[in-house]
Amino acid sequence: QVQLVEFGGGLVQPGGSLRLSCAASGRFFSPNVMGWYRQAPGKQRELVATITNGGTTNYAESVKGRFTISRDNAKNTVYLQMNSLKPEDTAVYYCNLRQISPYRDYWGQGTQVTVSS
Repeated sequence: QVQLVEFGGGLVQPGGSLRLSCAASGRFFSPNVMGWYRQAPGKQRELVATITNGGTTNYAESVKGRFTISRDNAKNTVYLQMNSLKPEDTAVYYCNLRQISPYRDYWGQGTQVTVSS
């Protein structure tokens, strides 16, 4: 059983920064993709950023240049550094691990990020 545990959410003022982390435990296989998704009230869950175990990254247009995703494969941990935060970044952020073969999709419990003055 794979578990994902997120840390680092909270309340921050516009223009501020937060760093999210997500640690995966249990047995899973490479290749895989770890990433962050978010869901704001009344909206669908959307991709924020992903990173393969080889280090290839992908970002939503709305966060490019402000957010940076990284991972430590030895620690099975993925990070999301969020800078220049905006009120529209307010959402519950979910960690995801996608195992390619056999296909498996795992989710964390979510962590709230609120950007407000």
